[in-house]
Amino acid sequence: MMEAQSRPGLRPMTPPFTPVLLLGLALGPVRPALLQPVFDALLRLVRRRHPDILERMEPFADRLVCIDPIDLPFALLLEPKPAEPSLTVRRFVDPDEVHATIRGPLETLIALAEGKVDGDALFFSRQLVIEGDTEVVVALRNAVDGAGIDLVADFASLFGPLARPAERAAAAALDLAGSLRSGVETVRQALIGPALQSAQSQGARLAELEAEVKALRKAARRGLA
Repeated sequence: MMEAQSRPGLRPMTPPFTPVLLLGLALGPVRPALLQPVFDALLRLVRRRHPDILERMEPFADRLVCIDPIDLPFALLLEPKPAEPSLTVRRFVDPDEVHATIRGPLETLIALAEGKVDGDALFFSRQLVIEGDTEVVVALRNAVDGAGIDLVADFASLFGPLARPAERAAAAALDLAGSLRSGVETVRQALIGPALQSAQSQGARLAELEAEVKALRKAARRGLA
């Protein structure tokens, strides 16, 4: 997460320039306590619709897992006790108090939770960072993979008879977010594109100069010989 990157012991990652990052900037002044009810509701929802996740995590009930969305100004501490699980919003997390950390952009973490992406591929492409006890992380991933999580449908279920309209509204909101993401990327390219082109041109020119210097040195050595 943005503020967590400077914490000792945590590997820094650069958050992608997306609408989520802009949301994270807006949430910067918000106290974690104000966000806690949202994640309490999320945990109750998981317990109701996907109880098998926590059941499968029972061997790791005493392990604390830090879930760190790098484009938001907070992290989540998951304590996967089947009887009394907790998902706590924290501004800062001491690496020594957790057994494992999963770090990445929010969209990547959500896609991972829904089983839409390959966690190993994300790890090797450095879109996801895992630190600490990999055994508990693998157990959590395996528990989530088989749960059939669909966050839109799960949240919509909270609306009872209005679940279908709520699901359609959420889908429309996600489509809008996708359009915003595309627009943000266009702006990013417009802002940094010229700078990247200039840097590439300068790099190419430096390579040419290095080649010329090497050729001159060789010629000089032949002349001395």
